[in-house]
Amino acid sequence: MSGSLRGMSILVTGGGSGIGRAVTGGYLAEGAHVTVLERDPAAADDLVDAWPDAVCVIIGDATDPDAIDEAVTIASAEDRGLDQLTCCVGIFDFYAPVPDLEPRRLAAAAGEIWETNVLSALLAVNRAYPLLRAAGGSVTLTLSESAFGGRGGGVLYGSSKWALRGVVAHLSVDLAPEVRVNGVAPGGTSGTRLRGLGALGQEQTADTVPGRAERIKAGTLLQRVPEPADHAGAYVFLADPVASGVCTGVVINTDGGRA
Repeated sequence: MSGSLRGMSILVTGGGSGIGRAVTGGYLAEGAHVTVLERDPAAADDLVDAWPDAVCVIIGDATDPDAIDEAVTIASAEDRGLDQLTCCVGIFDFYAPVPDLEPRRLAAAAGEIWETNVLSALLAVNRAYPLLRAAGGSVTLTLSESAFGGRGGGVLYGSSKWALRGVVAHLSVDLAPEVRVNGVAPGGTSGTRLRGLGALGQEQTADTVPGRAERIKAGTLLQRVPEPADHAGAYVFLADPVASGVCTGVVINTDGGRA
């Protein structure tokens, strides 16, 4: 590794599993000081076990402004400031068909997925912005291939990721020129514990769906099933103020090429 992020302070929301965990590892490998906000205590413990002297983990929900404030305060302690915010929080809809849902369940599910996938990112930017502006820093949001077409999820999930695509476009204007705002749009990925909607009683996680890896492979031009670490390089590039210093409003698609 080149140490391209050495000395930088980075906050990752949802960095305890899947792509978020791989991104956390990528940042640490490049020399960054990384703070993670993670809701799952077991995933938080796993992070500390993996990098006991390198990562600071706060257990909390990224839809809670108080939890975000705590994470921002800890990430910027000891005059470190905050150079970069990465948002990896997300839940999935497992292709729930909107016409089949009773209206109240639909409203609850839509509210849950928007709050988790979109509002959590807006809250994090809101609370971190003063420090990011002072540092001339950047934001990286996690989108999905579903933000570019009717694939990779159902309408609830897909519309939340389309919304994040709009967030990247608008925030890159609103926060310019002090703060860069970009995104990464992964395709289907193995080894992710993306959970379902509580409002719909979806208890499964993405890594438990039978035949998922085969379907991902068949749908990519590269005929491969990405792992979380395959996406980390895009995040490292966008966090690097030298390598991507003229990039804002950009979304990098790490989906293997759609077949």
